[in-house]
Amino acid sequence: MSSHDACTPTVASKDSFGHFAACASTYLGSHWAFAVAIAVIVIWGITGPFFHYSDTWQLIINTGTTIVTFLMVFLIQNTQNRDARAMNLKLNELIRAIESARNQMIDIEHLSDSDLDLLAVKYEKLRSHQATPHKSINEVATLKS
Repeated sequence: MSSHDACTPTVASKDSFGHFAACASTYLGSHWAFAVAIAVIVIWGITGPFFHYSDTWQLIINTGTTIVTFLMVFLIQNTQNRDARAMNLKLNELIRAIESARNQMIDIEHLSDSDLDLLAVKYEKLRSHQATPHKSINEVATLKS
């Protein structure tokens, strides 16, 4: 997928921030954006002697990087949220489509941390019992229920 593809809306959407965040993430995550950031730092460093390495000269880079970092946190979080949601929906579809999968696993990301911890313990027990060849099928089946 090219950078242009990520910024071309495929569906009419009212989520203008989501569209902006996707475009910004695409462009700001590119090698060109990284090269520009390096160039800004090099130029700032070169100008140091002209400004006698003053407090104002240092404040310029500190303020600029703080602002950019602050704004990037929101763009990255939006992108992460969207990606996680899409991944969960894809997994939900796979669970739904596979006949032997348990549909109770759909949307478990909405469970509390303690409920997720209980599920993790249950699957760890199941995994460890299945890895042990001397366990009977009845013992493993009991863990599955």
